[in-house]
Amino acid sequence: MPKNKLNSEQRFIRNLLIGFFSALFIVFVLAMIALFRTLTTYPSASNLPTVTIQNCYDGDTCTTTQGEKIRLACINTPELRGKKANPIPAKAARDYLNDLVAGSTVTIKRITEDRYGRTVAELSKGTMNIQEDLVEKGLASIYERYSSQCEWSKNKV
Repeated sequence: MPKNKLNSEQRFIRNLLIGFFSALFIVFVLAMIALFRTLTTYPSASNLPTVTIQNCYDGDTCTTTQGEKIRLACINTPELRGKKANPIPAKAARDYLNDLVAGSTVTIKRITEDRYGRTVAELSKGTMNIQEDLVEKGLASIYERYSSQCEWSKNKV
């Protein structure tokens, strides 16, 4: 009994369709991976609570109008006072941060509470991550010990 054999034109069309649907499947899988990573990495700003910043004591500590003390997560800035004080860059970081957020409403991603009772959190103003901006401007450094708390700093240490 002879088998149904495909002629060369039919084989060409079959291979073309297999290739097309294989490529379509790969694009679909890559799109789903990208979507999943976006949804798990960057929470929508509209889903995060907001606070209004009254002022910033230094380059990594702010107070809200409600009295909540916030320690900016994943960064460290020079100290204003104490044995390790470096007042000139410390004041530059504080002044920049105050100019950026004092009197502004920002989104807050609360992470934990530190030993001083401050809320450790990431702050964002619009699409700008405040901590990442301070590091990029050279006013802060990534606090390596706690860098895993922030998605943006995990791969930068």
